[in-house]
Amino acid sequence: MDRRDVAVIVGSLRKDSINRKVAHALMEVAPADLKLSIVEIGQLPLYNQDGDDNPPSEWTSFRQRIAAASAVLFVTPEHNRSVPAALKNAIDVGSRPYGKSAWNGKPGAVVTASPGGIGGFGSNHHLRQSLVFLNVPAMAQPEAYIGGADKLFDAGGKLVNDGTRKFFEGFMQSFAKWIASNHS
Repeated sequence: MDRRDVAVIVGSLRKDSINRKVAHALMEVAPADLKLSIVEIGQLPLYNQDGDDNPPSEWTSFRQRIAAASAVLFVTPEHNRSVPAALKNAIDVGSRPYGKSAWNGKPGAVVTASPGGIGGFGSNHHLRQSLVFLNVPAMAQPEAYIGGADKLFDAGGKLVNDGTRKFFEGFMQSFAKWIASNHS
């Protein structure tokens, strides 16, 4: 079986992040033809165009990892109705230098999770705006805004809500089909 390499980008840097738990839960229920791995973003120096001629090694490694992936899955919280700064920085680092975006053409999906009721709706849609410009065809359905996410996991970080597990399974099956139909 040919497995598709999926880079998972978690927008939260917190060690005990709800979104990191969501990412792991999605990875656990993913179809066997997807190989998912989290690509860390917290080590990336802030993007500054002055660094394009002599980029930091962290930028180069990140760009190479994204370029090598078949697809990308974003799992992120919402900060002030938008994406967290670390995630925006990762998007910028991966999209530069201009004309050499590592994101270009990668099928993607967005999952947002929050303790609040609207589940990161603002972040989800702000991220999708950037993905349009980056030429990342983002899966439109099913949408994934996970509200009340702080109550979905046990003390060890394992998903304990069967309804959410079933939704995650369906989401990942849809994402696998999306990747297959949008991968170049």
